[in-house]
Amino acid sequence: MNTKRSLGLLLCSAIAMNAGAQSLQAIQPVSFSQVQITDSFWRPRMQTVSKVTVPVCIDQTEVKTPRIRNFEKVARHDGEKHEGIYFDDSDVYKALEAIAYSLKTYPDPAVEKKADEWIDKIAAAQQPDGYLNTFYTLNAPDKRWTDMEKHEDYCAGHLFEAAVAYYNTTGKKKLLQVATRFADHIDSTFRVPNRPWVSGHEEIELALVKLYKTTHQQKYLDLANWFIQQRGKGHGRGVIWDNWKNADYCQDSLPVEQQRQITGHAVRAMYLYTGVADVGAARNDEAYMNAMKAVWEDVVYRNMYITGGIGSSGHNEGFTTDYDLPNADAYCETCASVGMVFWNQRMNGLTGSSKYIDVLERSLYNGALDGLSLSGDRFFYGNPLASGGQHARQEWFGTACCPSNIARLIASLGDYVYGKSAQDIWVNLFVGSNTSIPLKNGAVQLQQQTGYPWTGDVKITVSPKRSQEFPLHIRIPGWAQQQPVPGATYFYNDHSDAAFTLTVNGTPVKYDMEDGYAVIKRSWKKNDVVHLQLPMEVRKVQAIDSIKQDRNRISLQRGPLVYCVEHADNAGDISNIILPANTVFTAAYDPSLLNGVVTLKGEVPVVKVAANGESVTTTQQTITAIPYFSWANRGKGQMEIWLPEKITSVNIKP
Repeated sequence: MNTKRSLGLLLCSAIAMNAGAQSLQAIQPVSFSQVQITDSFWRPRMQTVSKVTVPVCIDQTEVKTPRIRNFEKVARHDGEKHEGIYFDDSDVYKALEAIAYSLKTYPDPAVEKKADEWIDKIAAAQQPDGYLNTFYTLNAPDKRWTDMEKHEDYCAGHLFEAAVAYYNTTGKKKLLQVATRFADHIDSTFRVPNRPWVSGHEEIELALVKLYKTTHQQKYLDLANWFIQQRGKGHGRGVIWDNWKNADYCQDSLPVEQQRQITGHAVRAMYLYTGVADVGAARNDEAYMNAMKAVWEDVVYRNMYITGGIGSSGHNEGFTTDYDLPNADAYCETCASVGMVFWNQRMNGLTGSSKYIDVLERSLYNGALDGLSLSGDRFFYGNPLASGGQHARQEWFGTACCPSNIARLIASLGDYVYGKSAQDIWVNLFVGSNTSIPLKNGAVQLQQQTGYPWTGDVKITVSPKRSQEFPLHIRIPGWAQQQPVPGATYFYNDHSDAAFTLTVNGTPVKYDMEDGYAVIKRSWKKNDVVHLQLPMEVRKVQAIDSIKQDRNRISLQRGPLVYCVEHADNAGDISNIILPANTVFTAAYDPSLLNGVVTLKGEVPVVKVAANGESVTTTQQTITAIPYFSWANRGKGQMEIWLPEKITSVNIKP
């Protein structure tokens, strides 16, 4: 490929996202680079990621571990050996991607200089034919592309994502040149007759689509589809299958278009299905679309926790059987929840249905956000739903995918707030922000102000340059319409007549409900104000009996947030708490607790065994529940999301 010609084809992201007029995609996301986050909930977290988490990632990547050192070794040509794990290159790339997003919101010349230094070292490690992987280049250059499980293409995918993000933020092309050279090498290596390959850890598929949308090079989309088409044909037999005993582990048991059930490793599945949705949209592929809808239902209806977390088993870091959702032993890898955000965004774009954003929001505010401490320098790899006091956030991990993954997600939050088509605008997340969205008849400025998720008050100021008629789609969350989660697995056990209200300029407005969105069709003028008021009641959630671990138990939800009870607020011991269905809770914002959270307080029975062990007493006690994402920020201790509603379900302790 002629690099100069390739880069000459680069267009701004807004134009690139409109490529392919025949795309299935109903909604195009508005890029993070076009959205300024002003939100009182998210902006401090984005600042923490920028000022604390990103420097931690830099320090761990460059100083405390050998990840950058491996690139330096390749450039020196001194016969040195690789240090660390064979997929460590990917952590460098994810850190760079997080840096790119962070620089957009919080420009920092020193951090940008550091990123440029890393990029120079990465470029120096690239081989003459475009290949780039420090593990193989240092240890076994003659074994390149011989082991499907060694993550060469996974690392390449994260390089491509970082390159696109850094280019979109800074306009600098060096890393993008490295990425396109490597992508061209992969294309010429694999898309040839009689060269089968199954990516052991999916990621390259979605990354190639990003590269395609940025460069407009059709071959990158074709290569992404080629990787997807390799699955389910037995190519992994004797390699990946032997490592992990079966093809289900890496979603290789059936061709993708025939898949209907979720299997195997949760993160691999999420990355694959994100790529499939991307390719399906770009290629107008109904078979991919139908497969993704069916697999999504299997995940959400039968294999997802109330937190939006997925992957219950630590044995395979993934799925087991339907409704096998233990709480204390839940694996729920942070990266899997990040992947749920990616996949559900793509499914929303494919279908126009808000239920996918409902799940995205659940995973974002609960399963994923839980992976990062309030201080920004401690992390969870797995995210259990109950703890006896053995869980603590860690400084880092040997396999360090989660810290940089949650950092890049939070830093790129703007990607998930708004959507558009040629003539319509969608408001998907309630996040204080400003953006300008180009429509067919002219750009429209949007300003969103909200106290979400603590309050349900959302104000959206709509300002076209001149009066303009277009539909504005505002998501009405399922949790505000008597359905805590799509499907029937989880349900409210209490009744509420509270409903959302919607006005324009203070007057009730006519709207149509379409695919979970309230659609206001009118001629908009400058500074029109849409006011959405969502009911923020404390709701009690139960699970169907198929989830045996949650039988006769209740969880608490307010707005998009799942709540838990933790040792620090409840006299240390929470094992004897009963939560009757008729318990009344009071919600109140506490600015002094956990950087400011809304707590839930209610009076409930607490069961205790007498000192002589011969009798049981029940006393009333006020308990405090906190948002699940904020637990384990005050040291080790007990935690529960699902509390028993009857004494028979209590683990009674003296």
